[in-house]
Amino acid sequence: MKIDLIAGARPNFMKIAPIIDAIKVAQSKGENIEYRLVHTGQHYDKNMSGSFFEQLEIPLPDVNLEAGSGTQAEQTAKIMMGYESLLKHESTDYCLVVGDVTSTMACSIVAKKMNIKVIHVEGGIRSWDLSMPEEINRMVTDSITDYFFTTSETANNNLMKNGIPEDRIFFVGNTMIDTLLKHRPNFKQPLIWDEVGLSKKNYIVMTLHRPANVDEEMILKELIDEIIDHSKDIPIIFPVHPRTVKKLESLGIFYPNLHLVEPLGYLEFNYLVERAKAVITDSGGITEETTVMNIPCMTLRDNTERPETIELGTNELLGVNPKAVGPAMGNLFSGTWKDGQIPHLWDGKAAERIINYLLYSL
Repeated sequence: MKIDLIAGARPNFMKIAPIIDAIKVAQSKGENIEYRLVHTGQHYDKNMSGSFFEQLEIPLPDVNLEAGSGTQAEQTAKIMMGYESLLKHESTDYCLVVGDVTSTMACSIVAKKMNIKVIHVEGGIRSWDLSMPEEINRMVTDSITDYFFTTSETANNNLMKNGIPEDRIFFVGNTMIDTLLKHRPNFKQPLIWDEVGLSKKNYIVMTLHRPANVDEEMILKELIDEIIDHSKDIPIIFPVHPRTVKKLESLGIFYPNLHLVEPLGYLEFNYLVERAKAVITDSGGITEETTVMNIPCMTLRDNTERPETIELGTNELLGVNPKAVGPAMGNLFSGTWKDGQIPHLWDGKAAERIINYLLYSL
């Protein structure tokens, strides 16, 4: 059995790493399974140096399609052309894609047209917001996927409502949590800890990257102002893209307790999250990690593709109105934030289940 593992961006590798570990365990037991790690080159990330792969024990890609940057259409076309050329040169039995990036959709289309079975890890996730490119990627990929490995019962139900038979859906858990639990003992204190004099449960971590929050200058200013006004002067650690730093500077946003830092490595960032009083974010993946680490999380979005982090976990969906921040911070500082539970099968063994199903059930 030959499997292509497709990764287009840094988080994809972190979801695929446990699958590679599980494949290697199966190989050590004499199972006939091989993989080819394909990096589409969709995102160039300066943090994806050799140290990133070494730190998280991820093998370097076997192939880099070098798609590079461009519009959605340009990237999709480059990835499809590169992957088609690779498959013509050396085919595979399965194409395994993860998540919801452009590479996920592009490679699944190519594989399906070449009669190669498509496997979608994190299949069935939905935000129901078609203004998000990721939602289109999810829907297109799931429409042509042969086998779905899911993270929640909600995802299972979404697929079945679309007419997917139960025998093609495998509820396995969350491979991103596999990575988190494996590396949790190795979280690494970042320099900012001593530079600011941080202490446990006495600071907030913030991440913002969605255009609705960072591209509209007045919304960004009002959002930061609201967060600072209700922070009780504890440090706010904000790993931030240089482009957003310039925008904050142009808006005259300077506060003594707002600390802008360069994007952090995985081990350093999660060291901060694990010890934070709370996280404020517009990301999806971080809400999964805060749920498992039992850290209060405020999500600045109108919707989420991960409802289990709200229904079971520590996450609350605030929307994009900055005025929602004050009441949420009030709950945080009054000690009335809800207690969370870890969703079923988020136990660090999702990848093991995936490989067992591939070997014995498909």
